[in-house]
Amino acid sequence: MAVQLHLAQDAAADRLISKNSFALLVGMLLDQQVMIEVAFSAPAELERRLGTKIDAPAIAAIDPDELAAVFSQRPALHRYPASMARRVHEMSRYLVENYQGKAERLWRDAPSGPDLVARLRDLPGFGEQKAKIFAALLGKQLGVRPEGWREASSPYGDDGSFRSVADIVDPATLDQVRAFKQQMKAQAREKAPAKEKAPAKAPPAKARSGRR
Repeated sequence: MAVQLHLAQDAAADRLISKNSFALLVGMLLDQQVMIEVAFSAPAELERRLGTKIDAPAIAAIDPDELAAVFSQRPALHRYPASMARRVHEMSRYLVENYQGKAERLWRDAPSGPDLVARLRDLPGFGEQKAKIFAALLGKQLGVRPEGWREASSPYGDDGSFRSVADIVDPATLDQVRAFKQQMKAQAREKAPAKEKAPAKAPPAKARSGRR
């Protein structure tokens, strides 16, 4: 990858995800329930802890419990280190079994945008939304643009949007994406139906005392 990404907002971490397709996929996988910078800095820290370059075959060969222990070292690589380590291991095995361990094979020969999104959606730990976001990132910043990529990755592939990591190129756009996400969360809270309060329990009846 010749393009310099700016998702981790850390020079060394961004260099790794810019040149290592697998590291970029790992960052995308981890980008949930943590800050964007934390997710995309994690591959570089994982590489440091393991003491070797990371790729799908190397991670797939590690015992899952050992990988979970590495993820759990303080500071943990994710809010849920054990479960996310398992997903990274599963994704690595999937790449080895289906793409000869080469992450870039996922998109290098994808004949169309819908096919690209479908391939990404099949990755363990991904899903419809994450697949579209990553396809948009590939199209907008890495020049991977099979026919129909923008439509297949919509709304994240939409031109001029600031919805996801696909639109982050510097600190200013990171702030714009973060503001958009906060706005969406606020709107979702407003639309959520109010929870009905349980009716208050009636006080116990007082025993009547009277003369017979």
